[in-house]
Amino acid sequence: MQIAIALYPRFTSLDAIGPYEVFSEVPGAEVVLCAARTGPLADDHDSFKVLVEHSFDDVTSPDIVVVPGGPVAEHLARGGDPIVDWVKSVDRTTTFTTSVCTGALILGAAGLLDGLDATTHWASYDELAGYGARPVEQRVVRQGKVWTAAGVSSGIDLALTLVSELHGPELAQAVQLGIEYDPQPPFDSGAASKADPAIVDLVRSVLDAKHAEMAH
Repeated sequence: MQIAIALYPRFTSLDAIGPYEVFSEVPGAEVVLCAARTGPLADDHDSFKVLVEHSFDDVTSPDIVVVPGGPVAEHLARGGDPIVDWVKSVDRTTTFTTSVCTGALILGAAGLLDGLDATTHWASYDELAGYGARPVEQRVVRQGKVWTAAGVSSGIDLALTLVSELHGPELAQAVQLGIEYDPQPPFDSGAASKADPAIVDLVRSVLDAKHAEMAH
């Protein structure tokens, strides 16, 4: 089973690395990182780099696709980036097409979310709705073979849920234990509906500024 994690410049690292770590623990899984071009690719902080050895042209029929988010995802979606056409093409034969965080906007631009429940980072619900999706506040939303996950850390939940779907709950639990994924956050503020409004406003202003910077 080939699992393709589709990257682009300025992706959010945990969106990709969380699922990568989970899927890499699955026996028989071939996890490939791919992008429009091979070579080093930097994340949205321009400090973490991965070496991409496969181009989109090399990966034509993956079983599972994972599209991570990033502050440039909306710009890529609106601008017709090569990742949009690639997702649209490979979705014809995938078993599952999935996204993490604002990667959902790329799925939306590929025409895969129209009329479906979907999720993304809470600050991008309006943009998600612009692609015909119905935004919902859930960690993982399953709509047939199209699955979307909420912001950043939820990519781990997405991957574990997929492992359970494909290989059974025992393997998923074993992987979860192996990576010791046992969240015990110090604050119950990981969703906009639970966080203090002042914190929500602060984070939104920081994200808006980052998105504006990345778009140029």
